[in-house]
Amino acid sequence: MTPYFKKFKLLEKKTIAKAYFCTKYKWMKFVKRLGYYLSGFAIGLVFLFFFLSGKRTSCDYGPNARVKKNIRIKESIITNEAWAFFESQKIDTSAISKLLVNGKVDFKKSNTQLDSCKTYHIEGKYNEQALGMVFENCDSIARVLEAFKIEKK
Repeated sequence: MTPYFKKFKLLEKKTIAKAYFCTKYKWMKFVKRLGYYLSGFAIGLVFLFFFLSGKRTSCDYGPNARVKKNIRIKESIITNEAWAFFESQKIDTSAISKLLVNGKVDFKKSNTQLDSCKTYHIEGKYNEQALGMVFENCDSIARVLEAFKIEKK
């Protein structure tokens, strides 16, 4: 072999070794950064757990959950029509609370375009009965306008 080819092979081996070292170094650099990230993330979760554990925080981000929570935290007034329905069906007024926790808001039947008091149609189950209620959600109070049974199809 001529000295030129020996030199070329030597350069080729050095290049391969250098490329291997660089990829290994980059990989180790990534693993190190990932470790720092995950340890910081874990410390942040621990801080959140301790700071938010005693407070009454909730994660009501969907429109369904926000409407029900907004109605639930206000003073409730039951109209005579809804009260008559509860008495005739022998349903306790705790059905209102259960419906506001487990029910679903039907936005197609609700009137959310009003400025003063929006009305929401909420349906759900209470003691194996399908019930529906219409709530009027004002600034400081929430009224149960009507309550009704939903017939199964």
